[in-house]
Amino acid sequence: MKRILAIDQGTTGTTVLLLDERAHILGRGYAELPQHFPKPGWVEHWGEEIWETTLRAIEEALRAAGIEAQAGGAASHADGAPGAARAAAIDAIGITNQRETTILWERSSSRPVAPAIVWQDRRTAERCAALRRKGIEGAVRRKTGLRLDPYFSATKVEWMLRNVKGLRARAARGEIAFGTVDSWLVWLLTGGAVHATDPTNASRTLLYDIRRGRWDPALAATFGVPETILPEVRRSAGEFGATRGVPGLPDGIPIRGIAGDQQAALFGQGCVARGGIKNTYGTGCFLMLHTGSRLLLSRSGLISTVACGPRGEPAYALEGSVFVGGAAVQWLRDGLGVIQSAGEVAALARSVPDAGGTVLVPAFAGLGAPYWRPDARGLWSGLTRGTTRAHLARAALESIAFQTRDVVAAMEKDARARVRQLRVDGGAAANDLLLQLQADLLGIPIVRPAMLESTALGAALLAGIGAGIWERREDVPVAKEGERVFRPDMAPGVRRARIAEWDAAVKMLLR
Repeated sequence: MKRILAIDQGTTGTTVLLLDERAHILGRGYAELPQHFPKPGWVEHWGEEIWETTLRAIEEALRAAGIEAQAGGAASHADGAPGAARAAAIDAIGITNQRETTILWERSSSRPVAPAIVWQDRRTAERCAALRRKGIEGAVRRKTGLRLDPYFSATKVEWMLRNVKGLRARAARGEIAFGTVDSWLVWLLTGGAVHATDPTNASRTLLYDIRRGRWDPALAATFGVPETILPEVRRSAGEFGATRGVPGLPDGIPIRGIAGDQQAALFGQGCVARGGIKNTYGTGCFLMLHTGSRLLLSRSGLISTVACGPRGEPAYALEGSVFVGGAAVQWLRDGLGVIQSAGEVAALARSVPDAGGTVLVPAFAGLGAPYWRPDARGLWSGLTRGTTRAHLARAALESIAFQTRDVVAAMEKDARARVRQLRVDGGAAANDLLLQLQADLLGIPIVRPAMLESTALGAALLAGIGAGIWERREDVPVAKEGERVFRPDMAPGVRRARIAEWDAAVKMLLR
């Protein structure tokens, strides 16, 4: 039986799954990752903590599968249990990751030179605005498919080179390496032997020409990024070295698959050809519509990006990113104290038939697609003396569904085709009320697979293809048992009225 270790390094935590060749989960591990907010609009991770949570999650997953991790890059049977998997029998590792988060580190010591700047961080918003005023966004967009927004990596790299003393000179001398989180993990997993990324992650940097499939020297010069710091770009289902000196793992386990989290989820959901569409409900919401070999440049506020075809080969997709999805529920818990745990939100929201006229636009980190307003800030309209905790909880859930509806509408315009159903995954997709609200507001069925961890599954499947376990995505026998479909149950007139309320609140925010 073949076994694949899938590392899913996300914004708020790291999940690791050990799967067999039938895509059955043998072990699961999770470790929470702290976020740091040193200034308003700034969001940081510590690279060392990313690595520490990854190691803890690996150890937990192996233990759950009957493997006891040991110090010194070794692992053995737990308690000598018969039939327990050996770490040495892991056939491949796959990695998926939060994408635009930016890390720079010393090649000699493997130490980060500064905190990682997270994808949510808005510190470079004015720099992006200044570049737009220069009139270069059109040219950048034609090469990268992206907008000039602080969401993406290039201005984060530029900021670090300008603000960390001596860093630019060291980068020019080749002493510094840049990577999104996948590259950071590959570097550490291979003991510094491999500095590489894949096309899906490279396509999120504003430095990669997605038509030609290469780093672009002119873009690097625009942002003042030395090409010497850029990782090598390798095929998503391909060769990324092997483990060396990793606590709890033996040396020599091949790393055979990498994709950014949303592209991995698209692959995991089986959306590998034109027309496949999914939404991942996590800290943010990320919708992707596969466009096959055709690169579509959006006219409706979306971005174009690299996805994976059936064998992990480069393809294209339209994407709409919602910056605050499940984070709205976390804010109710941590910021307002409305709930004590995220699991309470559904029951509280169900206790009222609607949001009582309140609408939340959670632009806590600006508004993403299709508006792209990094300067926007949150708004809560329709509050009265009759507004209760339950109304606030329901409005927070509805805000996730409304934002998703806006992105789906933009995708339909760009693709000139009606979306007939939406496949969903991610932690917040476990919330039945949220998915029913989504079906009602879109007026289409919402399909939730039995396995919500499509992101980790996609990384595992890419690694399995890279390792020769399967040839293509369709060869993988992913079970359909437990899949659930949520069908719309809202009158069209009510749907139109609710969408009008949302549109009015967004217009109020943006004026």
